[in-house]
Amino acid sequence: MAARHDTQEDPVDAGSIELPDFGDNIDQMTFEQILEMDDDEAEREFSRSIVYGFFEQAENTFKNMDASVEKKDLAQLSALGHFLKGSSATLGLTKVKDSCEKIQHFGASKDETGTNDVPDKELSLERIKKTMGSLKRDYTEAETILKRFYRD
Repeated sequence: MAARHDTQEDPVDAGSIELPDFGDNIDQMTFEQILEMDDDEAEREFSRSIVYGFFEQAENTFKNMDASVEKKDLAQLSALGHFLKGSSATLGLTKVKDSCEKIQHFGASKDETGTNDVPDKELSLERIKKTMGSLKRDYTEAETILKRFYRD
């Protein structure tokens, strides 16, 4: 029975072997759920298309965020943070998701937890700018890890 049990675990282990150490950048269980949808584990066309689609989406969202900071448009920044938060959560990009959530809250004139009002628009903008720096660094780290995973 032990041999059979080991055999049953092999496909799971084999799928995990090629995954890099994501650290706290990417939730491995969430990302593995995306990988399970691939028809061909060698090519990984489905998951690759989702990941690279996210990269494009994130880059465009960053441009829109930068423009919204210049316009001091807190409502738009909140909406963009919310939008990117959902996309990053789907892939398990934990740090990116967390930064986006903070931007969403700051844009809604709240503190980083979203529980307390922050009526000072300039303070909210400064917090957003600082968080965007972290967001872009965390995104770059995740992008590097994922491109390495896909051997690109």
